[in-house]
Amino acid sequence: MKLYFTPGACSLSPHIVLRELGTPFDLVKVDGRTKRLPDGGSYDAIVTKGYVPCLELDGGERITEGPAIVQYLADTRPEANLAPAAGTLARVRVQEWLNFVTSELHKSFSPLFSRETPESYLPIARAKVLSRFEIVEAALADRSFLTGDTFTVADAYLFVVAGFAKHVAVDLSRFARLNAYLARIGARPAVVAAMRAEGLS
Repeated sequence: MKLYFTPGACSLSPHIVLRELGTPFDLVKVDGRTKRLPDGGSYDAIVTKGYVPCLELDGGERITEGPAIVQYLADTRPEANLAPAAGTLARVRVQEWLNFVTSELHKSFSPLFSRETPESYLPIARAKVLSRFEIVEAALADRSFLTGDTFTVADAYLFVVAGFAKHVAVDLSRFARLNAYLARIGARPAVVAAMRAEGLS
């Protein structure tokens, strides 16, 4: 397998999952600004969407969109328990969180990273992000991870997206449970290894 990534981007989520699974893979760095690959080629010629992540399988098939990639990966090694079996209510709970993170958190950060966002809108955008983290904080009141006591692919994704906050002046310090949760995930060997490989630690 081959994972196309940009350091610190949402591609860190499938990178973490690959390391959690112990699956052999190659990393291909994509320049987030120029979309160039290490060999000088164009990432846009590989993925027309133009953004990471992309997982290229050994047979040449490619999968895009982080939530789809991490579920595919989890299903390749069900014994690792990174996602419950497809078709179960437990799997739906993981999918609920993946969808929440991608639509309500990940996309809510977009205006804060864009140079085109008017300065007057930034406080509104930050308030929206914080309101979504309030939902996460409440959910963590009675559990160690998003769906219970087991780390899943949804936790890998939330960990990565929560990490965006420090780059756009979103202060998460008031969320005690969230911060304890992020510390637990950040200490996992697979997370440490992925972040080190991307030059983030």
